[in-house]
Amino acid sequence: MKFVDEATIIVEAGNGGHGCLSFRREKYVPRGGPDGGDGGDGGSVYLEASDSLNTLVDYQFQRKHKAQGGEQGSGRNCTGTKGEDLVLPVPVGTTVVDVDTHEVLGDLTRIGQRLKVAQGGFHGLGNTRFKSSINRAPRQTSKGSEGELRNLRLELKVLADVGLLGLPNAGKSTFIRSVSAATPKVADYPFTTLVPNLGVVSVQAHQSFVIADIPGLIEGAAEGAGLGVRFLKHLVRTRLLLHLVDVAPYDGSSPAHAVKVIANELEKFSETLASRDRWLVLNKVDMVPEADREAHCQAIVDELGWKGPVFRISALSGEGAKPLTQAVMRWIEERAEEEAENPEVAEQEIARRRRMDEEARAGVEEERRARRAAREAAGEDDDDFDDDDYDVEVVYVKD
Repeated sequence: MKFVDEATIIVEAGNGGHGCLSFRREKYVPRGGPDGGDGGDGGSVYLEASDSLNTLVDYQFQRKHKAQGGEQGSGRNCTGTKGEDLVLPVPVGTTVVDVDTHEVLGDLTRIGQRLKVAQGGFHGLGNTRFKSSINRAPRQTSKGSEGELRNLRLELKVLADVGLLGLPNAGKSTFIRSVSAATPKVADYPFTTLVPNLGVVSVQAHQSFVIADIPGLIEGAAEGAGLGVRFLKHLVRTRLLLHLVDVAPYDGSSPAHAVKVIANELEKFSETLASRDRWLVLNKVDMVPEADREAHCQAIVDELGWKGPVFRISALSGEGAKPLTQAVMRWIEERAEEEAENPEVAEQEIARRRRMDEEARAGVEEERRARRAAREAAGEDDDDFDDDDYDVEVVYVKD
C-alpha cells in the first residue's frame, strides 16, 4: 500500500428537491384545493475520523464525491425523500483545508469525530404552502437550493507525543525499535526510512507515550534535496523533539556539524517548530572506546554550546534508553498537569500549533515550487508528476 499523506478532493452535497404543484382531484370532491408537497433536503457531506485507515491513498484514485439529492415533492401533500448524507472515512490526524479560501475547516483528532464539509441543499416548497384566504388556488412553488460544492485538501499528520530528528543513519529507526514494538526497516545505507513510523513506548503500567520516526534530512532539504522537508509537517503535533546524532560517523564527519545542519533546515521550515523543546541525544556511544567516551561526548556538547538536556545512548544495545524514556515520560506528564491547571498555557499551546500548521503548509508549498522549478530547468515533463505520490511500499505491522 502506498503511503499518501495529502490528497485533494471535490465534495458536493445533494441538491434540495423541488416543491410540487398539484391540486386535489377526487370524485365528489370538487375544487379540492392545493395538495403539492415539499421537496426533500439534499444530503450533506461529512468526514469522519476512523482508526481503520492509516493513509489517504484511496482519495488519490477517487477525487470526486457527491451526496444524494432530495426527491421532488408529490401530490396529496407527500414530502420528497431526504437525500442520504455521505460520510467519508479519513485517518485520525487529518486536517481539512478549503483550497479556494485557504480556510482550515477543522482537525479530526479523535476516533469517530465528524466534520461537516458540504451542506446539503434545502427543500423547495409545494403550492400548499402558499395557500391563503385570498389565494385559494396558488400556483406558486419554490425550487430546492443547490448543495454546497467545495475543493478540499486533506492533510494527514501523525499523532505523536515525541518526534525524532536527525540525519540519515543517525539511528532513529533503531532507537524506535529498541524502545517500542514498532519494526521499521533498518539498514546500513541512507534513507532507509521513507515514511513516518509510530511506536508506543510503555514506561511502566499505565504510563506510555507515542514516538514518531520521520525520514532523515540532509543539508539543502528545504530546497528539495534528498527527500525534502515534506515529512517535517508530521512533527507539528508533537510536544518534544529528540535530536539524534551519530557520535562516531563512519565518514569521519563532525557530529556537531550534523546537529547544526538539521537545526538550520528546521529553522527554514518553521521557526515555531524550531523553537520547540529539543533534547540532544548522542547515539552510538558504544562505537567510542569507554575510556574516551565522556571526553568525546563533552567535546560535541561544548562545540555546539548546547544548554538543553543531553543524553548518551546506544540504540542498538539499549544502553541509556531507559533513563531517556523515563525522563520523556516525566516531561510529558508535567506539561499535561501544567495545561490542566492553567487554561492560558493550554490556549498558548493551541495557538502555537496553529502557527506551526501555517508555517508547515507554507514550507511544503515552497519546497514544491523549488522542485517544479528544478524540473522545468532540466526540461522534464511536469504534467504527470504528483508531488505526493511516491512509489513507496508500506507494510503495517500489528504490535
